[in-house]
Amino acid sequence: MSATTSVTTNATTNATMSHAVRDSLTMLRRNLKRAQRYPAMTFSVVVMPVMMLALFNYAFGGALGLGIGGGSYIDYVTPGIVLMTATAGSVATAVGVCVDMTEGIVNRFRTMAISRSAFLAGHVIGSVIQTVIALVLVTGAAFAMGFRSHAGPVEWLAAAGLLLFVTLALTWISAGIGLVSKTPESASNTPLPLTFLPFIGSAIVPPDSMPTALRWFAEYQPFTPVIETLRGLLMGTAIGTSAWSALAWCTGLTLLGYFWSRSVFHRR
Repeated sequence: MSATTSVTTNATTNATMSHAVRDSLTMLRRNLKRAQRYPAMTFSVVVMPVMMLALFNYAFGGALGLGIGGGSYIDYVTPGIVLMTATAGSVATAVGVCVDMTEGIVNRFRTMAISRSAFLAGHVIGSVIQTVIALVLVTGAAFAMGFRSHAGPVEWLAAAGLLLFVTLALTWISAGIGLVSKTPESASNTPLPLTFLPFIGSAIVPPDSMPTALRWFAEYQPFTPVIETLRGLLMGTAIGTSAWSALAWCTGLTLLGYFWSRSVFHRR
């Protein structure tokens, strides 16, 4: 009797998981098609980091490059700007989730036989895919401006994995922001501090050149170890404990965003 019950339970669990995966893929296709029809947000995720990269490299690079202790400034600033691309993608996530929540489509989904987890999963996976494409384009623009990496295939793979991890963390945080935002406008403004937080770190200049209070914040905020790890992987500089700090921050932010988003979505 217990064996039969166990088999039945396993079959039910497998059917539920298959149903959730199928619905999540449907939501993913929906979000990707909407991104194709309204490419302005995705386009802005690429344009802003490229403009920042050009601005700091060509306009300020000569002066700021004096404070990095030698080497090409484009090589120093690129890891920070690439990370900024991942943070900029979070704005699109928040806006997309908020639009669905405020336009009533979610209420329609609730009346259908759709897995409750599919809505958020579709948004998060779709946003991660769009951000990864933006990361590739911005990295290509950096190479066009003179960026040169000393990394081999293993280092590039590790850097890509770290960027994917931080993108996933920021996307879940932004999904929660979109859920609690009342309007798409507020959803687009709330994640902006995430977008520019890398600048108050080691993205543009070393923290050693900052005033004491700002230097302390720059050294201990979550994006600095990510930037230093990316810089070490791509340029061969010392990483130290930055890699472990970066992984710890990414793990914590991912878990925070995931459980927060699910809690808010189920309450609403």
